[in-house]
Amino acid sequence: MTQGEKSERSQTAILQAALHLFSRQGYRGTSIREIATEAGLSTGNVYHHFPDKETLFTTLLSQYWEDIDDPELPFNKALAAGAFPDDLEALARAAEETIRGHRPYVALIYVDVVEFEGNHIRKFYSEMSGRFARFLESRYPGDALKDRLAPGFEPRTALMMASRILLHYFSVEILFGVPDQFGLPTSVALREMAGILGRGMLLPESAKAGKRRRA
Repeated sequence: MTQGEKSERSQTAILQAALHLFSRQGYRGTSIREIATEAGLSTGNVYHHFPDKETLFTTLLSQYWEDIDDPELPFNKALAAGAFPDDLEALARAAEETIRGHRPYVALIYVDVVEFEGNHIRKFYSEMSGRFARFLESRYPGDALKDRLAPGFEPRTALMMASRILLHYFSVEILFGVPDQFGLPTSVALREMAGILGRGMLLPESAKAGKRRRA
Protein backbone atom coordinates (compact mmCIF):
# COMPACT_ATOMS: atom_id res chain seq x y z
CA MET A 1 0.00 0.00 0.00
CA THR A 2 1.39 3.38 -0.98
CA GLN A 3 1.68 6.28 1.47
CA GLY A 4 -1.10 8.06 -0.38
CA GLU A 5 -3.39 5.06 0.03
CA LYS A 6 -2.57 4.82 3.73
CA SER A 7 -3.31 8.50 4.16
CA GLU A 8 -6.63 8.17 2.35
CA ARG A 9 -7.58 5.17 4.47
CA SER A 10 -6.78 7.10 7.65
CA GLN A 11 -8.86 10.09 6.52
CA THR A 12 -11.80 7.81 5.73
CA ALA A 13 -11.55 6.10 9.14
CA ILE A 14 -11.41 9.48 10.90
CA LEU A 15 -14.44 10.81 9.05
CA GLN A 16 -16.45 7.66 9.66
CA ALA A 17 -15.60 7.78 13.36
CA ALA A 18 -16.49 11.47 13.58
CA LEU A 19 -19.78 10.90 11.78
CA HIS A 20 -20.69 8.06 14.13
CA LEU A 21 -19.91 10.09 17.25
CA PHE A 22 -21.18 13.53 16.17
CA SER A 23 -24.51 12.05 15.06
CA ARG A 24 -25.01 10.33 18.42
CA GLN A 25 -23.25 12.54 20.97
CA GLY A 26 -23.37 15.93 19.32
CA TYR A 27 -20.46 18.18 18.46
CA ARG A 28 -19.48 19.49 21.88
CA GLY A 29 -20.06 16.09 23.45
CA THR A 30 -17.41 14.53 21.22
CA SER A 31 -13.66 14.96 21.67
CA ILE A 32 -10.82 14.51 19.22
CA ARG A 33 -9.48 11.80 21.52
CA GLU A 34 -12.74 9.87 21.22
CA ILE A 35 -12.67 10.22 17.44
CA ALA A 36 -9.09 8.94 17.35
CA THR A 37 -9.98 5.97 19.55
CA GLU A 38 -13.01 5.14 17.42
CA ALA A 39 -10.88 5.33 14.26
CA GLY A 40 -8.08 3.24 15.80
CA LEU A 41 -5.56 6.05 15.35
CA SER A 42 -3.60 8.47 17.52
CA THR A 43 -4.82 11.99 18.21
CA GLY A 44 -1.73 13.23 16.41
CA ASN A 45 -2.80 11.35 13.30
CA VAL A 46 -6.22 12.99 13.45
CA TYR A 47 -4.65 16.45 13.72
CA HIS A 48 -2.31 15.59 10.86
CA HIS A 49 -5.31 15.24 8.55
CA PHE A 50 -7.71 17.77 10.12
CA PRO A 51 -6.54 20.92 11.90
CA ASP A 52 -9.49 21.04 14.31
CA LYS A 53 -12.78 19.44 15.23
CA GLU A 54 -14.91 21.97 13.35
CA THR A 55 -13.09 21.16 10.11
CA LEU A 56 -14.12 17.54 10.60
CA PHE A 57 -17.72 18.61 11.13
CA THR A 58 -17.84 20.84 8.06
CA THR A 59 -16.13 18.17 5.93
CA LEU A 60 -18.86 15.73 6.84
CA LEU A 61 -21.55 18.25 5.93
CA SER A 62 -19.80 18.84 2.61
CA GLN A 63 -19.88 15.11 1.94
CA TYR A 64 -23.61 15.14 2.55
CA TRP A 65 -24.15 18.09 0.20
CA GLU A 66 -22.23 16.20 -2.49
CA ASP A 67 -24.38 13.11 -1.95
CA ILE A 68 -27.53 15.19 -2.25
CA ASP A 69 -26.43 16.33 -5.70
CA ASP A 70 -25.55 12.80 -6.81
CA PRO A 71 -27.84 11.60 -9.63
CA GLU A 72 -27.69 8.11 -8.08
CA LEU A 73 -29.27 9.27 -4.83
CA PRO A 74 -32.59 7.37 -4.58
CA PHE A 75 -34.60 10.58 -4.27
CA ASN A 76 -32.86 12.13 -7.28
CA LYS A 77 -33.35 8.98 -9.33
CA ALA A 78 -37.06 9.02 -8.54
CA LEU A 79 -37.33 12.66 -9.55
CA ALA A 80 -35.46 12.02 -12.80
CA ALA A 81 -37.78 9.09 -13.53
CA GLY A 82 -40.81 11.38 -13.26
CA ALA A 83 -42.09 10.41 -9.81
CA PHE A 84 -42.98 14.08 -9.44
CA PRO A 85 -45.76 14.73 -10.20
CA ASP A 86 -46.87 11.38 -11.60
CA ASP A 87 -46.13 8.95 -8.76
CA LEU A 88 -45.79 10.67 -5.41
CA GLU A 89 -45.94 7.37 -3.53
CA ALA A 90 -42.82 6.26 -5.43
CA LEU A 91 -41.22 9.57 -4.49
CA ALA A 92 -42.14 8.87 -0.86
CA ARG A 93 -40.46 5.45 -0.99
CA ALA A 94 -37.37 7.09 -2.43
CA ALA A 95 -37.45 9.65 0.37
CA GLU A 96 -37.51 6.84 2.93
CA GLU A 97 -34.58 5.07 1.26
CA THR A 98 -32.62 8.31 1.12
CA ILE A 99 -33.13 9.15 4.79
CA ARG A 100 -32.36 5.59 5.93
CA GLY A 101 -29.17 5.57 3.88
CA HIS A 102 -28.03 8.95 5.21
CA ARG A 103 -29.38 8.85 8.75
CA PRO A 104 -26.18 10.01 10.54
CA TYR A 105 -25.69 12.84 8.05
CA VAL A 106 -29.26 14.05 8.51
CA ALA A 107 -28.64 14.02 12.27
CA LEU A 108 -25.77 16.47 11.72
CA ILE A 109 -28.27 19.05 10.47
CA TYR A 110 -30.01 18.98 13.84
CA VAL A 111 -26.65 19.11 15.61
CA ASP A 112 -25.79 22.22 13.61
CA VAL A 113 -29.10 23.89 14.47
CA VAL A 114 -28.75 23.18 18.18
CA GLU A 115 -25.03 23.79 18.64
CA PHE A 116 -24.17 26.30 15.89
CA GLU A 117 -27.53 28.03 15.36
CA GLY A 118 -27.55 26.68 11.81
CA ASN A 119 -24.40 28.55 10.76
CA HIS A 120 -23.08 25.74 8.58
CA ILE A 121 -26.31 24.70 6.90
CA ARG A 122 -27.80 28.14 6.29
CA LYS A 123 -26.07 28.61 2.93
CA PHE A 124 -27.16 25.19 1.73
CA TYR A 125 -30.83 25.88 2.44
CA SER A 126 -30.65 29.39 1.02
CA GLU A 127 -29.49 27.87 -2.28
CA MET A 128 -32.08 25.08 -2.33
CA SER A 129 -34.59 26.99 -4.44
CA GLY A 130 -32.01 27.49 -7.18
CA ARG A 131 -31.11 23.80 -7.23
CA PHE A 132 -34.75 22.81 -7.66
CA ALA A 133 -35.18 25.41 -10.39
CA ARG A 134 -32.21 23.99 -12.30
CA PHE A 135 -33.58 20.47 -11.99
CA LEU A 136 -36.99 21.54 -13.28
CA GLU A 137 -35.50 23.36 -16.24
CA SER A 138 -33.46 20.31 -17.23
CA ARG A 139 -36.28 17.79 -16.66
CA TYR A 140 -39.23 19.93 -17.82
CA PRO A 141 -37.90 22.70 -20.06
CA GLY A 142 -40.04 25.76 -20.60
CA ASP A 143 -43.58 25.42 -19.28
CA ALA A 144 -43.83 21.67 -19.82
CA LEU A 145 -44.69 21.02 -16.18
CA LYS A 146 -46.49 24.26 -15.41
CA ASP A 147 -49.13 23.39 -18.01
CA ARG A 148 -49.92 20.21 -16.04
CA LEU A 149 -50.47 21.91 -12.69
CA ALA A 150 -53.56 23.70 -11.45
CA PRO A 151 -53.64 27.37 -12.44
CA GLY A 152 -51.68 29.68 -10.19
CA PHE A 153 -49.23 27.06 -8.88
CA GLU A 154 -45.53 27.34 -9.60
CA PRO A 155 -43.78 24.01 -10.33
CA ARG A 156 -40.87 24.91 -8.08
CA THR A 157 -43.16 25.60 -5.12
CA ALA A 158 -45.06 22.36 -5.70
CA LEU A 159 -41.89 20.30 -6.03
CA MET A 160 -40.18 21.85 -3.02
CA MET A 161 -43.26 21.40 -0.84
CA ALA A 162 -43.73 17.76 -1.82
CA SER A 163 -40.03 17.04 -1.32
CA ARG A 164 -39.78 18.75 2.04
CA ILE A 165 -42.94 17.10 3.39
CA LEU A 166 -41.89 13.59 2.37
CA LEU A 167 -38.28 13.91 3.50
CA HIS A 168 -39.33 15.44 6.81
CA TYR A 169 -41.88 12.69 7.40
CA PHE A 170 -39.16 10.06 7.24
CA SER A 171 -36.71 12.18 9.21
CA VAL A 172 -39.19 12.11 12.09
CA GLU A 173 -39.87 8.40 11.68
CA ILE A 174 -36.25 7.30 11.33
CA LEU A 175 -34.26 9.81 13.38
CA PHE A 176 -36.77 10.46 16.14
CA GLY A 177 -38.14 6.90 16.21
CA VAL A 178 -41.79 7.88 15.72
CA PRO A 179 -43.55 5.30 13.55
CA ASP A 180 -47.08 5.97 12.33
CA GLN A 181 -46.77 9.61 13.38
CA PHE A 182 -50.05 10.54 11.66
CA GLY A 183 -51.93 7.89 13.63
CA LEU A 184 -52.05 5.70 10.53
CA PRO A 185 -49.79 2.99 9.13
CA THR A 186 -47.08 4.68 7.10
CA SER A 187 -48.31 3.14 3.84
CA VAL A 188 -51.80 4.57 4.41
CA ALA A 189 -50.49 7.96 5.53
CA LEU A 190 -48.29 8.22 2.43
CA ARG A 191 -51.19 7.32 0.16
CA GLU A 192 -53.28 10.08 1.73
CA MET A 193 -50.40 12.56 1.58
CA ALA A 194 -49.86 11.75 -2.09
CA GLY A 195 -53.55 12.32 -2.73
CA ILE A 196 -53.58 15.67 -0.94
CA LEU A 197 -50.42 16.83 -2.69
CA GLY A 198 -51.66 15.66 -6.07
CA ARG A 199 -55.34 16.63 -5.91
CA GLY A 200 -55.70 19.01 -2.98
CA MET A 201 -57.70 18.55 0.21
CA LEU A 202 -60.79 20.61 -0.64
CA LEU A 203 -63.77 19.39 -2.59
CA PRO A 204 -64.12 20.97 -6.05
CA GLU A 205 -66.98 23.44 -6.25
CA SER A 206 -68.90 21.06 -8.52
CA ALA A 207 -68.71 18.33 -5.89
CA LYS A 208 -69.81 20.74 -3.17
CA ALA A 209 -72.81 21.78 -5.25
CA GLY A 210 -73.75 18.13 -5.80
CA LYS A 211 -73.62 17.42 -2.06
CA ARG A 212 -75.84 20.43 -1.35
CA ARG A 213 -78.40 19.26 -3.91
CA ARG A 214 -78.48 15.75 -2.42
CA ALA A 215 -78.91 17.21 1.03
